[in-house]
Amino acid sequence: MPRKEIDLPHRVETLSILDENGVLDKSLEPDLPDDLLLRLYRAMILGRRFDERMLILQRQGRIGTFAPIKGQEASQLGAVAALKPEDWMVPSFREGAAQVWRGQDMESLLLLFGGYNEGGVIPPGVNNLPISIPVGSHTLHAVGLAYAARYRKQEQVVMTFFGDGATSEGDFHEAMNFAAVFRAPVVFVCQNNHWAISIPRSRQSHSSTLAQKALAYDMPGIMVDGNDVLAVYTAAREAVDRARAGGGPTFIECVTYRMSVHTTADDPKRYRKDEEVEEWAKRDPILRFQKYLIEKGLLTEETVQSIEEQVQNDIKGVEARWEKRIQGPLDPLKMFDHAYAELPPSVLEQKAELAAELREQQGKAGS
Repeated sequence: MPRKEIDLPHRVETLSILDENGVLDKSLEPDLPDDLLLRLYRAMILGRRFDERMLILQRQGRIGTFAPIKGQEASQLGAVAALKPEDWMVPSFREGAAQVWRGQDMESLLLLFGGYNEGGVIPPGVNNLPISIPVGSHTLHAVGLAYAARYRKQEQVVMTFFGDGATSEGDFHEAMNFAAVFRAPVVFVCQNNHWAISIPRSRQSHSSTLAQKALAYDMPGIMVDGNDVLAVYTAAREAVDRARAGGGPTFIECVTYRMSVHTTADDPKRYRKDEEVEEWAKRDPILRFQKYLIEKGLLTEETVQSIEEQVQNDIKGVEARWEKRIQGPLDPLKMFDHAYAELPPSVLEQKAELAAELREQQGKAGS
C-alpha cells in the first residue's frame, strides 16, 4: 500500500477583521445593524465597569472571590450575540457579561459572589445554565443539551465557553468527540487568554493552535482575534448557522488575554511580567471597537461619555437593589429548589432536618 497524505475534510483558518490599530478589512466587515453595534459597545463597557466595581466590593470584603473578565469582553459578547433567545448558553465561571446579555440581572451576580444561593437561580425563560467551577466539566452538559435538542427536532443551538486550560481536561475531549459523532448543534468557544491560572499557554499544549484540536474530531475549527468583536461575531454567526442547519459542531478559538487576575484569590505578579500585560493592553478590545464606531459616525466623544455615565448609574442602581435585598429575609431552604426536578428521599430528609433546625433557632430567638 503506498504512503500518501490523507486528505482531511477540514482546515484551520484564522480570522481578523479589525486589528489592534483599528485598521478594518472592508472585504470581511460584517453587515451589522447600527443598533446591534451600539448595543455590543455598551455591553462591553458595562461588563468592564461592573467588573471593576465588583473588584472593589471584593477588596472591601462585601462579596467573595470571582473571576474578572477584563480584556475578554469581545470574545464572549461577540460570540453570544449570534444566539437567539431560545438557544442555550453554558458558561464556565468568567462569562458575567455574556450572562447579562442573555437576560440575567447583575444583582444575581452580586448575590452569587456574595455567597447567597439565590444568585444561582436562572430567571424564567432565560436559557442559560448556572456557572460551572470545575474546569471543562460543563462542556459535557452543553453537548447533552445539544443532543437533546437534535433528538427532539428543536432548532436550538448550544454555545459553551471555556478557557485554554480546559482543553487539557478529559471532559473537553469527551464532549468534542460525542458532539462530532452525533452531530450535536453545539458551538465550543475557547477563550484562550494565555494563562490557566499560573500555567502559560505554552505549557498547556504543544499544538500550534488550539483550534486545530477540532481536526481530530472531524469538525470545523477556526482561530479568531478574540479582541476583535467583529471577527468573533462573524465566526460565531457562521458556526451557529451551521449548527442550526444540521451541520454539527464547531470549535472557535478566541485568542485574547486576561488583563486582570485569574480570580480575586490570585496574584499574577508571581508568574507573569508587567511588560506582557502592557503589550496586551495596547490591543484592548473596547478601545479598538470604540475607534471603529467613531469612524462610522455612530459614536462621538460626547456619546462615549454619556454611555459611561449611564453605565455608572446603572451599576449604582444594581448595587443599591442588591444591598436592599441582602438586608431582607432570605430563606435557606430555597437552596433545595433548583437542584432536582423531583427531590430524592435523601435530599428531602436533609431539607426537613434543616427546616427543623431553623424552627428551633427561631424559637430560641423569640424566647
